[in-house]
Amino acid sequence: VLAGAGSGKTGVITQRVAWLTREHEVDPREIVAVTFTNKAAREMKERVVGLVGKADAKPLTVSTFHRFGMRVLREEAALLDYRPRFTLLDPKDAAVTVQEIMRGEALGDADTAERVQWRISRWKNLGLTTGPSDDVSDPIGRTANAIWPEYEARLHACNAFDLDDLITKPARLFREYPECLDRWQARARYLLVDEYQDTNGAQYELVQLLAGNGAGLTVVGDDDQSIYAWRGAQAGNIARLADDFPGLEVVKLEQNYRSMGRILKAANSLISNNPRVYEKNLFSEAGYGEPIKVLQCQDDGSEASTIVAEIMGHRFRKRTRWSDYAVLYRGNHQARALEVKLREMNVP
Repeated sequence: VLAGAGSGKTGVITQRVAWLTREHEVDPREIVAVTFTNKAAREMKERVVGLVGKADAKPLTVSTFHRFGMRVLREEAALLDYRPRFTLLDPKDAAVTVQEIMRGEALGDADTAERVQWRISRWKNLGLTTGPSDDVSDPIGRTANAIWPEYEARLHACNAFDLDDLITKPARLFREYPECLDRWQARARYLLVDEYQDTNGAQYELVQLLAGNGAGLTVVGDDDQSIYAWRGAQAGNIARLADDFPGLEVVKLEQNYRSMGRILKAANSLISNNPRVYEKNLFSEAGYGEPIKVLQCQDDGSEASTIVAEIMGHRFRKRTRWSDYAVLYRGNHQARALEVKLREMNVP
């Protein structure tokens, strides 16, 4: 399902779960819905409860990728020569382990440990099992490549996994142990994945293995909203589905319920410059809307003054309330200049 911004992506997953359980009497224990954040998973579960009731929703698996991976590892740990009550290292703990190895091998100073750990993490997210970098101009890559086997050995000795292992290790289990894959495919006969444009290489492989022939697979995403390439997300995973699951039907959701027509026209004209496999053209029935105005300012102080003047002038002309206005900014450091200027002008 190619769902544009504001078209109701998460609703697709929850409605499909309700349709499977009600109309087709699918056993809820055979449905797995995965997304990226705990908050999104909770919201999805709450919506499903609202549609099918608590009793039918309880056996459903609605979780993040990482929580699902942890569940697999808890039950299948023995196949990897691990004990079920393993320790989970966060990135900071993982960097400390890397630092200890680097110190012992005299491969670099402590300051580079975090960057080396991040490189190993990135390789894992790409679905790699060995480091690809022997480039002399890439000292971080060479160091990561050199210590990766020892890093894995230390984690195993401590009965520990890092966060990336919650995706890569279940995929390894499914690849190497067919009986394990059979067990989990039976528990995920219907696999639904939200925000698919944010999947990385390792998550794609996990989905591919679990989905089997793809008969019970539903993914929802929008390649035009992929902004997590810096942490390994590959928007191209949406296009790969057509090759790996040629029987999948493509459904486009192009009606936006959030914005007015003028905003969508501007967005469409910008997005049309992106290279992509599937074309979408968002539309809205909420009216055309006010003109978009772009203001050029010299610095953050000038910007704050301009914004506050715009708000005050508009409020005076339209007789509106202060609570009718919002100012959005990218980072918290930008709030200070705005707050100072708003206070100066007695804007609450």
